[in-house]
Amino acid sequence: MGTTQLESVQEPKYWHLKTVLSEALDSDFAVGEILPNERELAARFGVARATLRQALEQLELEGRLQRRRGVGTTVAPPRVGVAVSTAQHDWTGGADEAWQPIGCTTATAPAPVLAMLDVESDEPVHIVRRIRVAQGQPVAAELLYVPSASVPELSAIESSPSAARARSVVRELHRLGLDGQDRSVELGSARADDAKELDRLPGAPVLVVTTRYLAAGGTAAVSVATYRADTCRLTFGDSGDLEISHPGQERHAS
Repeated sequence: MGTTQLESVQEPKYWHLKTVLSEALDSDFAVGEILPNERELAARFGVARATLRQALEQLELEGRLQRRRGVGTTVAPPRVGVAVSTAQHDWTGGADEAWQPIGCTTATAPAPVLAMLDVESDEPVHIVRRIRVAQGQPVAAELLYVPSASVPELSAIESSPSAARARSVVRELHRLGLDGQDRSVELGSARADDAKELDRLPGAPVLVVTTRYLAAGGTAAVSVATYRADTCRLTFGDSGDLEISHPGQERHAS
């Protein structure tokens, strides 16, 4: 089997343009400044608009640019450091964290989540939706799937406001003694509901962090948290090994 000579591989035109644009962002633009439209940028750098779009998409993925509804493409501020892990036997999203409950429904979980929860396919679970805020901006949207068996002391909450139901479920869940947790992270694209809550466009790059919480010999809950890849720098502590999912591998949850 032959060996590829990297020196002979020509750099894609959009990649070279990305480097040039990155230098221009440092010297010619300020954080938050709106970039000229694609036609003007393509003319300025003497490239086709298709090449320009590829370079801009790469810079967005790297967190240098942001696309905002009704605004356009702006220069992004430095990424926000977001601690994802807690101690192995602590719940994520305690009172000291900036997780804001949005609402709670009772419904059937997606098939991948059902497999992790080990519940019957038609068994409804509590689905809590929360938003995480850092430095005044939303950085993550979470769906927390909680089987009824994990919160047996929960009183009837159907008549409560949705946000109040969410707080009740999380409060009762955190009464459980946690045996441990495992977590995986993968690159994805923002779905419409997540994009709206995170002030991104659908399809924007995101990091999907899936956490399985273990208690009483089984899975107590599953969290699927979608983090903004353009502004977040995730840090992981001592909660266990980090699994990296590559393109083409099956996602844990959707």
